[in-house]
Amino acid sequence: MSAENNDVRAVEEFGANYRRLKTEIGKVIIGQEKVVDDVLVAIFSKGHCLLVGVPGLAKTLLVNTVGSALGLSFNRIQFTPDLMPGDIIGSEVLDQDRHFRFVKGPLFANVILADEINRTPPKTQAALLEAMQEKAVTAAGNTFKLPDPFFVLATQNPIEQEGTYPLPEAQLDRFMFNIWVDYPSYQEELNVVKATTGGTAASVQPVLTQEQIIFYQGLVRRIPVPDNVLEYAVKLATRTRPGHQGAPQVVMDHVSWGAGPRASQYLVIGAKCHAMVRGRFSPDIEDVQAVAEPILRHRLVRNYKAEAEGVTAERIIREIL
Repeated sequence: MSAENNDVRAVEEFGANYRRLKTEIGKVIIGQEKVVDDVLVAIFSKGHCLLVGVPGLAKTLLVNTVGSALGLSFNRIQFTPDLMPGDIIGSEVLDQDRHFRFVKGPLFANVILADEINRTPPKTQAALLEAMQEKAVTAAGNTFKLPDPFFVLATQNPIEQEGTYPLPEAQLDRFMFNIWVDYPSYQEELNVVKATTGGTAASVQPVLTQEQIIFYQGLVRRIPVPDNVLEYAVKLATRTRPGHQGAPQVVMDHVSWGAGPRASQYLVIGAKCHAMVRGRFSPDIEDVQAVAEPILRHRLVRNYKAEAEGVTAERIIREIL
């Protein structure tokens, strides 16, 4: 059997496993379908996520549940103003034999929840973002590989900005998705209250192994992309840049800086994974459009006019699409 036929079978198998994964996560996480889909697409695309939402919307529970369903190790790091790089990376200690040895920090897990990342100084943010990019950390002149797969899900509170250190655009660009976590619907909230105020708690069983996740991440990269879809993804990213030929009027009027080439890459990879989730072996333009908003949202730097007129990044993206 050819390698392509093997991959086609693997895509079909992935679709079945993905549905099992969603069912298992659904035992604990009620509603938030789009958020769960975006997080899983990012994981299988080897990307990281920034979750933006007010407190109490089960962001921590979501990450913990996803980690359990994927059979991965999970660590939560609460970012605070006094957190130092060594607190997350680890540090050297002197053992009983008076030899220095490296004690690994909480960053050494498959799934990391970086809670309220904008509460910690840039020095510590940079240490985390370096680990996200390099999949390794450097301490005392030595490089230590992080576990594979490695996935960071950072949260940010959009309301309380006092005493925070906003992430610079260059660091925001490291995140594949910026996911907006909204309030549940009335019925979803009713179901949440019913499920969480009783005496029993749902448990989540692992659906995949680490080896399977790494295999599926490689499979996403091997998915073929038609030229017209590639061209559409690149055009979409370039249309966010003011002054660029083809940029619509809404971009010229309301955007200071648009998305860079990393956005084009993520649009293609995200579209591949989105197609795979739906059992297809090749993405189309609709798949690019499906992942465009969370990929472009944090890569558009709006100007003062946009702020004054209340023109949101989401509105600009919709008009570009």
